[in-house]
Amino acid sequence: MQKIIVLLATAIIALVAFKTPTQFVVTGKITDKTKQPVAGVAVMVKNTKTATVSAADGSYSITVPDEKAVLVFSSVGFVSKQVKVGNKKIINVQLSYTTNELQEVVVTGYSSSQLIADESYDRTIAMKPAYKANLNGALQGKAAGIQVITAQPGLKKDKYTNNIADREGYDFIKENAFVKATENPLSTFSIDVDAASYSNVRRLLQQGSLPPAGAVRIEEMVNYFKYDYPQPEGDQPFTVNTEMGDCPWNPDHRLALIGLQGKNIPVTNLPASNLVFLIDVSGSMESPDKLPLVQQSMKLLTDQLREQDNVAIVVYAGNAGLVLPSTSGANKTTIKNAIEALQAGGSTAGGEGIQLAYKTALAHFKNKGNNRVILCTDGDFNVGASSDDELERLIEKQRESGVFLTIMGFGTGNYQDAKMQKLADKGNGNHAYIDNLIEAKKVLVAEFGGTLFTIAKDVKLQVEFNPALVQGYRLIGYENRMLNKEDFNDDTKDAGELGSGHTVTALYEIIPVGNVSPFLKNVDKLKYQAEAEFPKAVFNSEWMTVKLRYKQPAGNTSQLLEQAVNYAGKNKLHTSDNYRFAAAVASFGMLLRNSEFKQHASYTSVLQLANTAVGKDAEGYRKEFIKLVKTAADIAGANVPDEDDDLSKQ
Repeated sequence: MQKIIVLLATAIIALVAFKTPTQFVVTGKITDKTKQPVAGVAVMVKNTKTATVSAADGSYSITVPDEKAVLVFSSVGFVSKQVKVGNKKIINVQLSYTTNELQEVVVTGYSSSQLIADESYDRTIAMKPAYKANLNGALQGKAAGIQVITAQPGLKKDKYTNNIADREGYDFIKENAFVKATENPLSTFSIDVDAASYSNVRRLLQQGSLPPAGAVRIEEMVNYFKYDYPQPEGDQPFTVNTEMGDCPWNPDHRLALIGLQGKNIPVTNLPASNLVFLIDVSGSMESPDKLPLVQQSMKLLTDQLREQDNVAIVVYAGNAGLVLPSTSGANKTTIKNAIEALQAGGSTAGGEGIQLAYKTALAHFKNKGNNRVILCTDGDFNVGASSDDELERLIEKQRESGVFLTIMGFGTGNYQDAKMQKLADKGNGNHAYIDNLIEAKKVLVAEFGGTLFTIAKDVKLQVEFNPALVQGYRLIGYENRMLNKEDFNDDTKDAGELGSGHTVTALYEIIPVGNVSPFLKNVDKLKYQAEAEFPKAVFNSEWMTVKLRYKQPAGNTSQLLEQAVNYAGKNKLHTSDNYRFAAAVASFGMLLRNSEFKQHASYTSVLQLANTAVGKDAEGYRKEFIKLVKTAADIAGANVPDEDDDLSKQ
């Protein structure tokens, strides 16, 4: 008996000694030296692919393999920190700001196989060491094709030039100018729900450089944020909201806001989805901020799918292929395994991939359902149909099938923003830029319905200005969405789509009658036409009338809404949070563009205005915006107050 007991004890000791390590979850909160929460911190289990990011309140949660794990914490402007887990299940971390002085460094791109000798591929930028450290940590240095070296003496950098984006593709934007209401009483444009510009601008600023002007689409920056507009009632898919006040960057002017609020449809009531994930697995997608981030993002989206939803996966590199046939959303493990198995390598036959994706979507088309291709790429197509014109024609033809398109951009250094913007416009779709896992959660989880489910298509706005009160006006942003006045009543003319719960905001800067403005140029009197006079007694309280046309998702005939806009003499202190925050974002965009229309705007005035309009901000996006403005001011060398100023004291 004693011998048996000894043998049993030995066996138990052996089992304990060779016990399989047990995974467990570590949670905590990340703060700075002032004990304020830090959002967007990358938290990674060292030497693994397991990673997450901190939420708006600084909290995080991550699964570690065992007690030997080490957590790595890194973020822009902070010193990276490593912490041994041990047996701790709660690990709170305080990060220190990087305090080094501004130095010049050169960021040089090279492929994974060899350095690029061609000077046209070099990209240089003046960066603070804080951004240099984060670039190495977040993109994992050489694994991302980035090398950081000391710059040559005398290197200079124009503060409005972003050389890190030299190989990235951005269109030139000719800003909308002021026009006279007497000569141009109608302003017509398509709505735009895209928000890619804001997250891309954020990425560039966090890497330590002001964005190129072509990256700053002000309407997309404004529309990145939610606004507290009322929900529609009855069968209307959205509400139309208007507000006017004094223009913050020129008190002699007025600013008019037009806001649309899409009906928020519960996920359980949304129609069944037929989705095709079209994923770029070419060699340019190797770096951690590309295919690995795509994989994490698509897994998040997979978690939102229901049994009645189907998803197929098409990939493309040198050619295209179907790696997962259309599969029920109930089979999440199967879908995630297919996503996890993807690897990058080869050239980029994007056109072939698009054709196969649409063919797959049509093969499983759901009548009265949500049929959509979701393209994840850096946009760097180089095989087959790759020119903007070829791809646009291809997408435009496929649009007629009833399959919508969502484009999600990833990566840095060769990101083709202009190409993807055009393709989304042509494909009855939307465009987002995913720079981190928090943004993926915003687009694919928090805004799941708005991103993937269209409630109204071909939404067009036409504003008629009353020349008795309005001398001149300009639409802020929407330059690539402008329409001819005749297009408003033309139901064959394509326009933007509105998703479930989405908001769309547009701003007009108005020069009242009687103001002398350098923005409005006079011409000689007409010889053959009499100049009209507009007595203020006619519609003396209506500054403009907003007209809107839209179609049902499967409809071909538009419906019309109309609403007059009055002005009661509000100054900026008595306007809504919606109005003030939208104005702050618009003026920030003008500063980033170095716009000729920025007038009295400054980083300080943007901060003062935004600080009065944070509102509820449950997700923390508005507070993040305020931090981003301070980052931009620092890069631009502008002095801003250390403490938040109260606008009411100004």
